[in-house]
Amino acid sequence: MPSIPTFIRSNPKLAFFALLAVAASGFGQTFFIAIFGGALRAEFNLSNSWYGASYSGATLLSAFVLLGAGTLVDRWPLKRVAALGVLLLCGGCLVLAFAQSAWMLLPGFFLLRFAGQGFMTHMGMTTAGRYFTANRGKVIALAALGFPIAEALLPTSGSLIIEHSGWRSVWLLAAGLLLLAVLPALLWLAGNAGKESPQEEQETSQNAGDYTRAEVLRDRGFWCLLPAALMTPFVVTAVLFHQGAIADERGWSLSVLAGAFGGYAAGHLLALFFAGGLVDRFGAQRSLPLALLPMVGALVLLAFSSAPWVPYVYLALIGIAQAGTGTAGSALWPERYGSTHLGAIRAVSQASMVFSTAASPLLIGLLLDKGINVMGVALLLAAIVVAASLLTLMAPLTAKQQ
Repeated sequence: MPSIPTFIRSNPKLAFFALLAVAASGFGQTFFIAIFGGALRAEFNLSNSWYGASYSGATLLSAFVLLGAGTLVDRWPLKRVAALGVLLLCGGCLVLAFAQSAWMLLPGFFLLRFAGQGFMTHMGMTTAGRYFTANRGKVIALAALGFPIAEALLPTSGSLIIEHSGWRSVWLLAAGLLLLAVLPALLWLAGNAGKESPQEEQETSQNAGDYTRAEVLRDRGFWCLLPAALMTPFVVTAVLFHQGAIADERGWSLSVLAGAFGGYAAGHLLALFFAGGLVDRFGAQRSLPLALLPMVGALVLLAFSSAPWVPYVYLALIGIAQAGTGTAGSALWPERYGSTHLGAIRAVSQASMVFSTAASPLLIGLLLDKGINVMGVALLLAAIVVAASLLTLMAPLTAKQQ
């Protein structure tokens, strides 16, 4: 029997709880829902604009709701939080499976985006940040492995099932998997976590000097650091969403793009094995701007070269940046503000992330429609990333970090 890695030995069940929760969020992530686009538009005779608007609207609404619901991770036992997240995600799967009109897509998308991209990711990352201190970066990186695992398994298997059994059967199978496998596993892994009394939590918060969400929102340093934490999802969503337009201007074929996405996934996955250790060694706040450097390099390369090898390199660099900034960004809030109110604090950053991923495709689309070429768009994004990195230097360390 393989030995338990040292960095999760203090509580391996909660480490794998975080990993499973993040992986299960894949049922509500864009990379999975996107495979149903053609089938849903054909089934309900939808235009691209109506379909996109309904998806964006549901995503934005989920961000607002997460601001309030995210605090449940601080106040409820972990078992109850896990049950809520899985049941809502399962509900979204069933709404789509039995949808008989286009209007049913709206509640279905909302439940998937809120429970999947929002709540399950939030729950998993908050668990990794709260219950591990000495090796927090490594545990967060372990939990983040759930994203490439889901990216590798769900779209491919879902596409195959759509071809053989139709799109509704995929959502039925997803609901069954969530109820019969994911929920029991999460309940067992959660154990008794989160059942401390409010009095104990209050005393711990006072003794450790943990920040409340209201105190965090009054902290100038938070607003200096938040843009850097949002840069990777902002840029990744914009670049991947408009990859077709980029490829057309640069003269890259679909086969080149398919291979390049393999480089993106490989860069993301491999970098996760190193990101956690670096964050634990240097600290999340110092690591965050450094982790954005591969992103800047990728965008500059995209701006100035159209060589056939460029997609492989620039997407691999973006994958590396995603691993580094995702780990550093998730570790930053408990490092800086403590873990007592981590759910409420992370809800702000998670909701902001959802807003950024909804805004960036629209912003870049408008620039492309105005005639701005790929070089101009890439250099603008690189400048924004550099500005966000420099802004982190204006955030003083808190007492908890000193």
